[in-house]
Amino acid sequence: MDQMNFDGDNLSEDKQQQLLFMMLVQQHQQIAMMGMGKIENPNTGEVERELKSAKFAIDTLVMLQKFTEGNLPKELDNYLKETLNNLRMNYADETEKEDESDEGQEE
Repeated sequence: MDQMNFDGDNLSEDKQQQLLFMMLVQQHQQIAMMGMGKIENPNTGEVERELKSAKFAIDTLVMLQKFTEGNLPKELDNYLKETLNNLRMNYADETEKEDESDEGQEE
């Protein structure tokens, strides 16, 4: 999939659908990473932290995984799983940081 030509005219309909699926996963991955403050928002040029939007993007990918279970080529299934694992680890780190900063403010 990494070496796929992004010119959709040269791809089979199946490959086009796979590419669109990957792009959808990547969009939600970027939304989650922006929400965790890991990458800048391209609209504002700022790094913004909004964990609720990150969680929503991750939950959306979890739903997508649930509804596509058993219907994805192995390559796409693995891509979605790896993306979710990465996002979950990052989200856990960010919520832990938030909990620590909340504890520091209470003292």
